This record gives sequence, structure tokens and C-alpha cells, in this order.
Amino acid sequence: MFSALSAQKEGSSLLSRPASEDQDQGPVFERLSLAYSPCSERYKVGERSFSRQYAHIYAARLMQMRPLLSERAQQKWGSEVLIKRLCDLQTAEQCCIVGTLFKRMELQPSILREISDEHNLLPQPARAKYISETDELILEDELQRIKLEGKIDRNKCVTGSVIAIYGAERNDGKFTVEDFCMADLPPQTPRPVLSSDRFVLLASGLGLGSSHADSMLGLQLLIDMVTGQLGDQGEQSGAANISRVLLAGNLLSQSTQDKDASTKPKYLTKKTQAGSVEAIRLLDELLLQLVASLPVDVMPGQYDPTNYTLPQQPLHRCMFPLSSVYPTLQLASNPHIANIDGVRFLGTSGQNVLDIQKYSSMDSHLEILEETLRLRHLAPTAPDTLGCFPFYQKDPFILEECPHVYFSGNATTFGSKLVKGPDGQEVLLVTIPEFSSTQTACLVNLRTLECEPVSFSAFSANDDEESEMNISH
Repeated sequence: MFSALSAQKEGSSLLSRPASEDQDQGPVFERLSLAYSPCSERYKVGERSFSRQYAHIYAARLMQMRPLLSERAQQKWGSEVLIKRLCDLQTAEQCCIVGTLFKRMELQPSILREISDEHNLLPQPARAKYISETDELILEDELQRIKLEGKIDRNKCVTGSVIAIYGAERNDGKFTVEDFCMADLPPQTPRPVLSSDRFVLLASGLGLGSSHADSMLGLQLLIDMVTGQLGDQGEQSGAANISRVLLAGNLLSQSTQDKDASTKPKYLTKKTQAGSVEAIRLLDELLLQLVASLPVDVMPGQYDPTNYTLPQQPLHRCMFPLSSVYPTLQLASNPHIANIDGVRFLGTSGQNVLDIQKYSSMDSHLEILEETLRLRHLAPTAPDTLGCFPFYQKDPFILEECPHVYFSGNATTFGSKLVKGPDGQEVLLVTIPEFSSTQTACLVNLRTLECEPVSFSAFSANDDEESEMNISH
């Protein structure tokens, strides 16, 4: 792992006498260059029209997923299983149905309830989760819908998931579920055998523009470590094995979002500058230090200056006059797919995971990542509770090829897990912690698919006077 590569080498102490001009200045560590190909064309939005109905994306999703789930159902329950549409159901007949889940939730926020504020009614309190015991689970296809009961956890399910259920319809018109299955992991291209360790650094939630000065010190330490300006020869030789940096969203802080700017009178905002302007300038200066040394992928997030709806388009190059000169700066979309030395990376800035966390009983980001992987869909809750474009021919969030590394940004804590699929697929799940609050990034070894956190703790107002700066792998 990276910590072993960066171990202090003998005779390379930082306290040794500096070399004179006539002597050798020490070893030079060449940074590995990796083959890279972006694969995010499916997330580039051409015509940005909102004149279509969102029902089209559900129809396209079900049409794409139906053959996959029918095949998976026959593998699980036998080739003789009856696969029917809802309109062909017969009472008490055992069969399989493929459809889209819809969860009716009383606590789900509604624009109609927000409008009721005008009638002096108390607004709903903010909640961390919107599930309750009165929730109802419904399955629908192109023509009909039916209520579900039985062996299916309604609290864990979310609206928009396409699954296959097995059971029978009762006399009261409800469907009793005996078992269900998901599409599971898609086909995967074999991972190449690499001869040496090479690392990709993942970080998210830099939170520039906030008032936390200690996070800026930790961020500068991170940049110095990656560029080889921190530590002795052991640290520098380890840093040479970091071949790429991927920044997964929320580069700017939430405090840079001025939600009242559109409603303020013009004369009050005439000579004021948006909070994001200074934060973008700072981001450009930090990126300049990185791209001068190695390639960097920059994904937008919830608080960054791009479109709000998924898929978020890349940040515009004109915002980075210093760093955009370098060809090593890769402005990516959210979600983002890339092949790095034959290892396929797929991930988001975390909006899809945080949204599922609100509308289900799942709390672990790793569990939610695995669930979306087995559903074979990146964002099942879009467009119900997560904003997205009204696609009508094809749902771009369906996973057609299995990644080797599947990540999500802006998590509360770091986590990693190796998941195996039914056909031998191996996927490393990674939850990237928010750097501004945890001072932690993570490193993925492309050779072994192992992941470890790298933490930078700096001085803070709450620390004791005797506390020290610490960098740990």
C-alpha cells in the first residue's frame, strides 16, 4: 500500500546537512504516466428542453430493464416461470411481474404543502428521513399499478427502482410478494494485470469560500504531498506513484450560495460581488499547483457553478484562466466515467446517495452504493425526488458496463468495500469523505484494487495548545 511505499528511507532524514552546489542534489523520482480515456459522452446533454413530460424517462427505463430482469428472473425461479403484465394477472396465479416501484410517502415534501404556507398553516419541520409506518409500496408497468405486500422491505425500497417480483394476486386486489430480484451487476471487462503499484487520489468537498482556515491548511498539505514538496525521499518516492487526482464535487462551500440574490432589489446588489467569484479564483490557483505536476479530473457538485439537474455538465474553462492552459486539466461531468490504465472508474459527487438516504431506511453510503449497483441504476430516485433532465429515448443512468471502481463523494466518513457479482465481477466501492470537515482523501491502488485514507490534521481553535500537525496514511 501507499503507506509502505512512503516509509522513511535510511539516510534520507530531513535533518541531514543540505547538499552543496557541487554535490548531487539527490534522486529524481519520475511520475508514472497512465493511459486515460474519458467515457462520459452519454452524460453530455445536447438539447436542454424541459417541454417534455417526465413520464417518458420511466417508460424508457422500464423498456431497457425489462429484458434484463426477465432473464434474471428465469435464472432465479426457473425457465418455466410465468412472466406477465399487470393487465394479464389472474387471481391466485403464481407468476412474475417486472415493473417500476413507487413508494407513496405521507412525509415526502410537496410543493402543494409549501403553497399552503400562504394560508397561515404551519410548515412541515425539516427531517433527516421521510419514511414512516404508513408508507405504501406500489408496482407499476406501462398500463396499470398494484399494491405490494409480503416479503419485501418497503422501507429499504425507493421510488424508481425497476425489479422483478414473484407471487400471486389476492382477492382484495393486492399482490403478495414471495420473492423478488434485481438486475444485479452488468457485464464487466477484465481488469488488466499491472506490474507495479500506481495510485489515483480521490478527494471531494473541498468547501472553498468557507470560514474554516484549518481546512485550507490541510488542503495545502494535501497538494504539497501530491506534488512531492512534502516530506523526505520516502514520501517523495511514494508521491511519484500517484498518477492522477480526481476531485468529486462540492469544490465550493455552501456558504457561497446566495439564495436571496434573485429576490433582492437591484440597487442593493449593484456593487456587491457573488461569494463564489473569490472561491473560484482560489480554486483556480490551487488547481494550477496540481495540474503543473499531474493530470486532474474536476467534477462539479451540488454547490458548484453549473446546472443543478443531473447529469451536471462540466465546469466552464473560462472560470480557470490559470489552470486551463495546461492539457492535464480534465473538466468532467457528474456522473463521471473514465478508463485509467484499463481500470474503469464510475462515480458521482454524492447527490444520488444522499437522496436515497433520505427516502429509505439505509444509512450507510456503502450499502446504498451496493444497492444502486445491484439495481443497475445510478439514480433510481430521479426524477421523483432528485432533479434530472427529462430524457425520453434512453435513460443514461442505467449501468450498461460494470465499473472496477465505483465511488461517491461528499460522504461523512471514509469507507471501502469489495463487491463480487454473480458472473465473477469485482467492484471496489469507495465513499470519499468531505475534505473540509474530515481533512481526509483516499488513494486507490490500480494494481490491487485496495483503498486507504490519507488524513491531514491541522491546528484548530478547539485543539489543545500542545496539539501537533499530523499526516497519516
